[in-house]
Amino acid sequence: MAERRLRKEGFVVRFVKAVEDYQNVLIVGVDNVGSNQMQKVRLALRGRGIVMMGKNTLIRKVLRDLIPTKPKLEALVPLVVGNIGFVFTNANLAEVRKVILENKVPAGAKAGALAPVDVFIPAGPTGLDPGQTAFFQALNIATKIVKGAIEIVNQVHLIKVGDKVSTSHVALLDKLNIRPFHYGFKVTQVYEDGVVYEASILDMDQATLLSKFFSAVNKVAALSLAISYPTAASLPHVVNNAFKKLVAISLATEIEFPESKKFKDYLANPGAFAAAAAPAAAAGGAAAPAKAAEKESSSSESDMGGGFSMFD
Repeated sequence: MAERRLRKEGFVVRFVKAVEDYQNVLIVGVDNVGSNQMQKVRLALRGRGIVMMGKNTLIRKVLRDLIPTKPKLEALVPLVVGNIGFVFTNANLAEVRKVILENKVPAGAKAGALAPVDVFIPAGPTGLDPGQTAFFQALNIATKIVKGAIEIVNQVHLIKVGDKVSTSHVALLDKLNIRPFHYGFKVTQVYEDGVVYEASILDMDQATLLSKFFSAVNKVAALSLAISYPTAASLPHVVNNAFKKLVAISLATEIEFPESKKFKDYLANPGAFAAAAAPAAAAGGAAAPAKAAEKESSSSESDMGGGFSMFD
């Protein structure tokens, strides 16, 4: 009992030190992972992070004891469920996750286990003698005898992902010397400075993240404009729309301000603007002056923004 207590106290000390030294945690599933493979992962992560495994009840207790001084750790408590472990790191999370996922080992099928991937039996020779034909017939696998050996006629989808592996499946795969599964750590979630999110987010590159961010900003701006509730996202649109209205009022009245003078001058003498635009259009291979003037006129009337757009 004393030795067991010492081991627990040692684990608590190491776990608390890991929480103090590292900012980020990868929560990993360790089903079907052997001690040898776990040691290989630890070696691969040397210098980048450490792997901590322990009883869930003890880990939850340690986390709850730390919450008063580190309230952000509360987000980790609900994740301590099932056969899981923690990878503490301060390195790039995507790179650490890649190292973890690369450490997989092939494994044979086990009866009663759920298949993590689809399992196919390729067409072709099996190397088995004709006396075992009845075994394939029991599994509804079409075969033929070629040069004194059994040959599978067509590729067979033996097990679908999520299906339970039967003893017949195990026997067939063993006969064909096929090890269809690869087991290793599965990174399920990420804890980063008090925030927990799915590990799949680490697959997103910067372009994807920016695209999603600006898409969200556009939606916030549209909603803000629709309900007339000002936000940082809608403010540029509000200012731009207000400017357009001011220019429209200026054109309809005698009121004038420096920014609207350009539009008033254009409406008073559009020919002068067309003549001035002609040399530039000719040098750049653009459209004819008349078309340029027509396009500019159309743009001014519909947009009222010209060179004063908030987004130019």
